[in-house]
Amino acid sequence: MNNPSDDLGLALELADLADSITLSLFRAEDLVVETKPDLTPVTEADRAVEQAIREHLAHERHGDAVIGEEYGASSVQSSRRWIVDPIDGTKGYVRGTPVWATLLALEVDREITVGVVSAPALTRRWWAARGAGAFADDGAGEAARRLRVSAVRELSDASLCFGGLEDWDGIGRLDALLELGRRCWRTRGYGDLWSYMLVAEGSVDIGLDAQVSLWDLAAPQIIVEEAGGRFTDLGGVRRADGGDGIATNGLVHEAALEIVGRE
Repeated sequence: MNNPSDDLGLALELADLADSITLSLFRAEDLVVETKPDLTPVTEADRAVEQAIREHLAHERHGDAVIGEEYGASSVQSSRRWIVDPIDGTKGYVRGTPVWATLLALEVDREITVGVVSAPALTRRWWAARGAGAFADDGAGEAARRLRVSAVRELSDASLCFGGLEDWDGIGRLDALLELGRRCWRTRGYGDLWSYMLVAEGSVDIGLDAQVSLWDLAAPQIIVEEAGGRFTDLGGVRRADGGDGIATNGLVHEAALEIVGRE
């Protein structure tokens, strides 16, 4: 059995590998961009990162399963599964926006045990291991700092961060999101990894998404939870594969779900 600290160390190695690829192609004039069948963009960087991660895992953890955004699930059957989003925020990556990251998580016996979110264009990285806390490196050459969610208890004092309004409109819940925004002290719109990491840092109290996949949420889930927060789907179930997600400091979670949650 692998040591959890070894798994985290490997995840950080994988993040280093991913960063070297994504940064080398970021804002490149000859970056190759294609459109997937679901009409979302995919770049040569997305594919190169996931291929490199899969190759490294095949060497270091050949008995582990892998599932990723670009190449789906591996044929390996295992209680250990690596979950890979090579670039979370590809649309921003293509446009030159620095808010994107590689997301890596390890699931053991259906529980996320390790998570890493690496955003090299922001010179920031966040990580967590189950029971060991959540941490961030701000790229300033200082020691990693431990993360802790905020102590805000009322929606009227809370800061809300959300992604695209079109996603909420697409599921027929835009009015609910707007109502939640009206009830909060402050709203700001930048989704993907950023909203969840701000919750983990205690800078934002609520972050949520209307349409997401397992690889979008697995790493953020453990980081938010290890920072003391709560992470569920919009039905209030603690999971990363529910198709939507909400992260809070825990104290305002139920109040937020009463407005924007689903049955």
